[in-house]
Amino acid sequence: MQFYKKYILLTWIILCICTRVHAQLDTGFAKTRVSLTQYLSLVGKQNFSYVAQQYNVSIAEAGVESAKVFPDPQLSIGFYDNQQASKHLGQGYNAGIGSTLELGGKRKSRIDLAQSQLQLSKAMLQDYFRNLQADATIAYFNALQQYNLLQVQQSSYVTMEQLADADAIRFKLGAITEVDARQSKLEAGSLLNSLYQNEADWKTALVQLSINTGKAQSDTLLTPISNSDNLERDFALGTLITNAQDNRADILAAINSKTVADKNLQLIRANRKIDLGISAGMQYNGESTNTIAPTPAYRSINAGISIPLKFSNRYKGDMKAAQYSIMQAAVQYDQILLQIQAEVIQSYFNYKAAEKQVSQFKSGLLTEAQKVLTGKIYSYKRGETSLLEVLNAQRTYNDVQQNYYQSLFSYAEALVNLERSAGIWDIQ
Repeated sequence: MQFYKKYILLTWIILCICTRVHAQLDTGFAKTRVSLTQYLSLVGKQNFSYVAQQYNVSIAEAGVESAKVFPDPQLSIGFYDNQQASKHLGQGYNAGIGSTLELGGKRKSRIDLAQSQLQLSKAMLQDYFRNLQADATIAYFNALQQYNLLQVQQSSYVTMEQLADADAIRFKLGAITEVDARQSKLEAGSLLNSLYQNEADWKTALVQLSINTGKAQSDTLLTPISNSDNLERDFALGTLITNAQDNRADILAAINSKTVADKNLQLIRANRKIDLGISAGMQYNGESTNTIAPTPAYRSINAGISIPLKFSNRYKGDMKAAQYSIMQAAVQYDQILLQIQAEVIQSYFNYKAAEKQVSQFKSGLLTEAQKVLTGKIYSYKRGETSLLEVLNAQRTYNDVQQNYYQSLFSYAEALVNLERSAGIWDIQ
């Protein structure tokens, strides 16, 4: 009997050494390895959405140029013939030039409004990049997580496939029942299906990295080389809140929104001022040879101004709308301050919770789960424990590993969201 057990054990060892993985994973595609710093640099230069947002600043700059334009002058030329040529009253022509003289600082108000809109566009672009950078970083850490989960699933499959192959031999030798052999084979097949899904999830995450950098190629994908180890930070909540409320791009955009509303009201007030129309011209009258009233040819010069009657100023709907916009911008500013404070506090609590969870895993959970699995497999090889106990230990170990990598991703995501909400960035 003792010899029989040694024979089974030797057979098991040989199988474990010689067994090859039957899972055909497609990992041979071309890869471009990038660090997080390199990846974020590519995102800032090549992301299509960000490039499109940059045109808003260019459009606002063009708006400043448009605001500097003076009213165009008007040139008029005319020709006339006094009654009929048979009466010899003469012919003539006239020419003149006119323009509008803007009063009340309209041009300056237009320029000020356009410049404040330009600053608002720049602040909104900065805020867009703040969120883009954070989202792209989370996608990077997600690709790392999906790769780690793939490795966990692949390792589990290899172990279970080896167990299933060995059980097939042990069944033929009469060491175990057919049910145990079928069970181990079924578990290996189930893990293989999950492995294929993990492979797809990993590739999908890599495709997202390529999309973020403006390159979606199916034959070459970006793969992360950085890790999630350097996530510990010593933050002071009060400092984070103060920094966020002073420096975050969206609060700067809110300040610029208030400025835009003020400048818009100033322009509306300026537009209610009257403008003067000024004109100057020359008229030439040809010689009249009429026998009753002959008149020699002569030229005349004229100049004048026109004053509009601003009856429309009785209606102040535009001014009221502008004043309400100022009040609205002030309320929105206060709301953003409150929202920033809430975001920082919530992100801080999430970060500290994630930190504790990862610390819990590193304190011994992974090691203990691995020791339990190793012990169960050893006992099963010696015929001292059941297959069910091995499968339970394997599932527990898988769950612990998967939960660890998911917690590590949540830890990285929490750090990204905290720095996003606080308006800082030091993630490398």
